Amino acid sequence: MKEHFDELVEYLLEKEFFLEQAVEVLESTLIGKALRRAEGNQCAASKMLGIHRNTLKRKMEEYHLQGRRAPRKPMARANGKATPGRKVS
Repeated sequence: MKEHFDELVEYLLEKEFFLEQAVEVLESTLIGKALRRAEGNQCAASKMLGIHRNTLKRKMEEYHLQGRRAPRKPMARANGKATPGRKVS
């Protein structure tokens, strides 16, 4: 693994990649692959990556990545009754 990483670093240095560009490529690729493995589940992907879910969401926005959205809770009316066709728990 270290040999592959060292080769990648050499390649990036030869191609004059700036550190910021390399970090962006690495982060966005890791996040995208983690989201695919987790089938879009942001909580599972954040655990895979060892980062907080809020950090993952911020980085997803930064890199324009998408995951599965959490189901929304039904909206309740002011009188406490659910909107038609929806239940309130």
